[in-house]
Amino acid sequence: MNNNSYKSILIIGMGLIGSSIARVIKEKKISEKIYGVDNDKLIIKMTKKLNIVEDIYESIDDISFQFDVIFICTPLSSYRNIFKKLNNFIKEPTLITDVGSTKVSVINDYKSLVNNKKILFLPAHPIAGLEKSGPEHGFAKLFDNRYCIITPLNSKDIFIERISNIWKSFGMTIEIMDAERHDRVLAMTSHIPQLIAYSVVGTATELEKQMKDEVIKYSAAGFRDFTRLAGSDPIMWRDVYEKNKDAVLEMLGRFSEDLLTYQKAIRNNDLNFLEKKFAKSKEIRKIIEEIGQAGTFDPTEKN
Repeated sequence: MNNNSYKSILIIGMGLIGSSIARVIKEKKISEKIYGVDNDKLIIKMTKKLNIVEDIYESIDDISFQFDVIFICTPLSSYRNIFKKLNNFIKEPTLITDVGSTKVSVINDYKSLVNNKKILFLPAHPIAGLEKSGPEHGFAKLFDNRYCIITPLNSKDIFIERISNIWKSFGMTIEIMDAERHDRVLAMTSHIPQLIAYSVVGTATELEKQMKDEVIKYSAAGFRDFTRLAGSDPIMWRDVYEKNKDAVLEMLGRFSEDLLTYQKAIRNNDLNFLEKKFAKSKEIRKIIEEIGQAGTFDPTEKN
């Protein structure tokens, strides 16, 4: 992709992902100008302070000019309102993509609300992020060596390559997937682990005070990892469980059944079963490390 391929890009939602997109676009000179939209006055103030966009607005309604590309980086519950506004706002052919971690709900919302032929929409999910929110935590390398799953509305759309190339320019590898399959896969790899983290931390907070204080004081690495996940944006995750309910419940059922087999093995002192299961899990971790997906670089973390 040539530098300055686009004259103007709009990012709707200037949180962690949106601000990271702004930073990587600026760093790699993908667009001459970058603009933002966010309905949170504190985020608007912080974004202006960080100087990562040309200007930022409180609403699409406040903008009088058009864009080459638009990124939707807001919680899933806001998509319907955004699609309605874009349906009226877009007057020229505009590439639009998103970062939502469920895709069936996004596609359904889009199809039910958008009839504007000038909108060239490619649903996407960059598998990148931190358990932190807010523009101050964004950084350009967030997308390096990560996968971006796209779920095209029509595989013959000629603009798919153009939008895919933008994601590739961020350092991402593109994978094409059916939207329903995406939601089932992410239910297991992302949504269930997050739910378990909320559950474990929730259980700890309900212990009697002395025990709770000791759990916090003597947190081992495993519990700290759960608290790291549980520190994520509650609005974003609330929306994920509403929008991906069926897939999450299906995978949660499978997990619950497997957990019962561990409970039984521990009760019966079945050490052979436990060792085999743990060894198999260790192999999965080794594979994840080998393909370079074991962690995300975070410049805000202190050593």
